Amino acid sequence: MAEVKQVIVFRKDLLKGEHSIRKGKLAAQVAHASVGALLKFARKETTSIDTGKEYLIQFCFDENSILDKWLNGIFTKICVCVENDEELVALYNRITSESNIPCVLITDAGNTEFHGVPTNTCIGIGPYWSEDIDKFTKDLQLF
Repeated sequence: MAEVKQVIVFRKDLLKGEHSIRKGKLAAQVAHASVGALLKFARKETTSIDTGKEYLIQFCFDENSILDKWLNGIFTKICVCVENDEELVALYNRITSESNIPCVLITDAGNTEFHGVPTNTCIGIGPYWSEDIDKFTKDLQLF
């Protein structure tokens, strides 16, 4: 049976030195990556109501699909790391250009960390078939 997982890739260089990230900010960035990648599967509809716009987000999936196996399975998430921004962006670009795997790049606005400079922090990959994600992440160090 094919396994499904989600992988979060974080920048190791953000854990030390001048750009050292707080633990809570790190957790928030990883959560953004997880949710952001999952939302790639969603359909968003806009409807007008008296108070403005309302959004309806739907996840439609078949039995035994990627989402069915992940959402109704063990919800596997793996956290790995790269050394720096260049490696993170290169990996993101490679995944988005060479596959159909849902992938999102998370860029912190810099309002509370990083001295006001928007900073790429992590990417969320999947959920998707494990063997397909492994083509891109199998050599990365666990975080």
